[in-house]
Amino acid sequence: MDSRYPLNDTSRLLSPSLLIFRTILERNLEAMIALAGGADRLRPHVKTHKMAEIVRLAERKGIHKHKCATIAEAEMVAQAGGTDVLLGYPIVGPNIDRLARLIRGFPETLFRVLVDHPDSARALSSGLEGLAKPLSVLIDLEVGMGRTGIEPGASAEELALLIEGLPNLVLDGLHAYDGHIQEADLDERKRAAAPGVEKTLRLQERLRQRGIAVPLLVLGGTPTFPVHAALDRPGVECSPGTCTLHDNGYATKFPDLPFVPAAVLLTRVVSHPRPGRLCLDLGHKAVAADPVGARLALLDIPEATLGGQSEEHLVVETPHADQFPPGTVVLAIPTHICPTCALHRRVYVIEEGELVDEWDVTARDRSIGF
Repeated sequence: MDSRYPLNDTSRLLSPSLLIFRTILERNLEAMIALAGGADRLRPHVKTHKMAEIVRLAERKGIHKHKCATIAEAEMVAQAGGTDVLLGYPIVGPNIDRLARLIRGFPETLFRVLVDHPDSARALSSGLEGLAKPLSVLIDLEVGMGRTGIEPGASAEELALLIEGLPNLVLDGLHAYDGHIQEADLDERKRAAAPGVEKTLRLQERLRQRGIAVPLLVLGGTPTFPVHAALDRPGVECSPGTCTLHDNGYATKFPDLPFVPAAVLLTRVVSHPRPGRLCLDLGHKAVAADPVGARLALLDIPEATLGGQSEEHLVVETPHADQFPPGTVVLAIPTHICPTCALHRRVYVIEEGELVDEWDVTARDRSIGF
C-alpha cells in the first residue's frame, strides 16, 4: 500500500468506506494557517467535510471562524463550539425562519449571512424581527463565477445603502468567491484573480467614502488561496475548503498547494470475472460523480484503467488482475472530496496505521435540528 496511508489491520473496516488519516489532516490545517499568515486570517469552508470533530480540531489549532453552505452545516459548527459562522449561501423562503430559530438557539455564536439582492435583504430584515441583536450580513459580489452575487458597481453601493437602512441587519463586509479560476500555474491564477480583487477593493473604498464601513473581506476558495493570502490588508479572510482534506483533483491540478489528501476510500475486490478484469465494491453511491470518467485514483493496482461504474460496482482493467483475488483491499483517492464526504454517514479515523475513532458526517443531511 501507499506509504502515506499505512493500515495495520483492515479486518474490521467495512467496504466501501471513507478513511480519514488524522495526522495528514492536522498537517493540512497547520499548512493552511501558515499559508494564510495566521489562524485569524482563515475562514475554512466546512462543506468539504461536514464533520463536527474536524471543526473541534480546527478550533484547538486556533481557527475560530468558519464558513458553510447550509443551515445544517451552520448548526453543526455551532454545536461543535464554533463562535463565528458565515452562511455563504442565499437564505430565502422557509430557511429565513430556520435561520432565526438557529440564531435564538445558539446565542453565543455570531452568525453572518450573504446578501446579493434588495428583495433578499428586505425578506431577511422582515423575517428576523424580534431577534436580540441585528444579523451581520456581507454583500456577495459577482467577480466572474456567474453563479450568485451582485456586480461590484453602483448596484452594490445601492444595496449597501439599503441594508444600512433596514432593521435587524448590520452590514459588516464583502464576499468575493472566484471559484471559476482554475489555472494550473500560480502566476496565471494571480493574473486571473486580480480584476476581481481590484473591483472588490475599489467598492470597499467607495463605500468608505460614503460613510459605510465594510471592514471584513472574505475572499476565494482553495485554488486562489495563495493569491488572497498574499494580500497585506486588514480584514482579509481566506476561505478555502477542499484543502482541509484535499483530493486527487486539486493535488493533480495545483501542485503548488502544500496539502496532501487526508481522506481515502477503502474498497475490496468482489469479483475477478475474467483475465485482466476486476470488479470493486466502489460504486457511485460511495464516490462523487464528478468528474465523469475520472472520479478516483486507485493507489494499489498497477496499470489500472477504470471501466464502467454503477451504483455498487466499479470495473477495473489491469494486466495484473491475477494478483488481486476477491477480498483484496484497495485504496483510492477521490477526485472530488466534498460531495464524496456527503455520501458517507460515518468515517473511520486512522492514526499510525490503527483505527482510533469513528466520526459522524453530521451535516450530510439538509436538516439536523432546525
